[in-house]
Amino acid sequence: MKMHFCIPVSQQRPDALGGRYVLYSVYLDGFLFCRVRYSQLHRWNEQLRRVFGNCLPPFPPKYYLAMTTAMADERRDQLEQYLQNVTVNPNVLRSDVFIEFLKLVQLNTFNITAEKASLYVFLPDGRGIEVEILTSDTAERVLEVVSYKLGLHRELLGYFGLFLIRDYKEGKLSVVKKLMDFELPYVSLQSCDVENCKVGLRKWYLDPALDSMLMDCRAAVDLLYIQAVQDTEKEWARPTQAQRQELEALRKEDNRTKFLELYQQVQHYGCLQLDPCTCNYPEPGCEAVISVGNNEISCCITLPDNQTQDIVFQMNRVKCWQVTFLGTLLDMDGPQRTLNQNLELRFQYSEDSYWRWFVIYTKQAFLLSSCLKKMISEKMVKLAAENPEMQIEVPEQGKNKKYHIRQSQRKDYSSFLSRKSKTNRAEDGCGSGTIKEEDL
Repeated sequence: MKMHFCIPVSQQRPDALGGRYVLYSVYLDGFLFCRVRYSQLHRWNEQLRRVFGNCLPPFPPKYYLAMTTAMADERRDQLEQYLQNVTVNPNVLRSDVFIEFLKLVQLNTFNITAEKASLYVFLPDGRGIEVEILTSDTAERVLEVVSYKLGLHRELLGYFGLFLIRDYKEGKLSVVKKLMDFELPYVSLQSCDVENCKVGLRKWYLDPALDSMLMDCRAAVDLLYIQAVQDTEKEWARPTQAQRQELEALRKEDNRTKFLELYQQVQHYGCLQLDPCTCNYPEPGCEAVISVGNNEISCCITLPDNQTQDIVFQMNRVKCWQVTFLGTLLDMDGPQRTLNQNLELRFQYSEDSYWRWFVIYTKQAFLLSSCLKKMISEKMVKLAAENPEMQIEVPEQGKNKKYHIRQSQRKDYSSFLSRKSKTNRAEDGCGSGTIKEEDL
């Protein structure tokens, strides 16, 4: 599926010869990823084509005359589409040409030199694992180093991921974003403008049944256990009083395997909880707490009369979703590094034979979208395992496994609308219920 790349702004800059060039601000999951020139992306595309040929998406052509404003906006849109589409191919994502270029532009954008450094990666129980890395090491490489220190089996790396996590003084926990394999954790942490942010290690799957794949590795069991304990302490999971008593007894016995077996029955186990947000149900502005996982989106909504209502949307009833950036970037030449101030995620779901839209206004819209994609990919893997005729390549967990699925069966369930002009058209489409996302 496509990644959440977007280019909401560009700036003209003077060059050394007295002319001007355009610098594009590329955002990934709502955070500034890099700033690049068209010429850099053009050379990168040529390098990729020498390796992968014509399977790559079309690249916007050169203009040899001065561009009008309309032409500049069109190029920006085309570059945005290129970055989204080129990441669909898992072979491209793993290639040296792809990774080395993105490493370089991340370092250059934030003026960070490739050199040795220390980085703390925090576990759910608060322990920090210090690792000696290079500032140019990718998240995939850093995860390998941390897992080696923990004794985590290498074949299980795909079940875990590195995240930017924020701790609040009052003890609350907020997952800011999941770091992609090609992102540089040291650079991401240094450039992040979120207060009290750190790099954390968490499991990265949303189907609790996948716990069974990790039970033969003691280090993996320990990680699942301490995350389950943290989820209880942060009230992300909700054991009943009877479950709490039994879980506490198992904790005292230090029987972690039995603890995790019982925890499978706990409400919202394996789910990721978003920060408090608002939604449009039953009317705009209602506060909500969203938990996503176990093939569902669970919403605890505070109604206008201060009563609460729990609504659960099963993923098999969700048709598509889209993330929309509602605001504008005012300080285009300044250090503004996030789009997360004004985001919404809306998804279309089936209710009583009708398709309806549910809208969530949250700064974690991209994270929520990533979770929805994760649940879809896990479901596809499960279907592929049950049906040998299906073949689909799985780029994350189980990286060495390949399944196959007919191209006609592939669907893109999500989209990103980055500017107001697009948002208005989306609103018109949503009103008629005709939006379809089938290009992922």
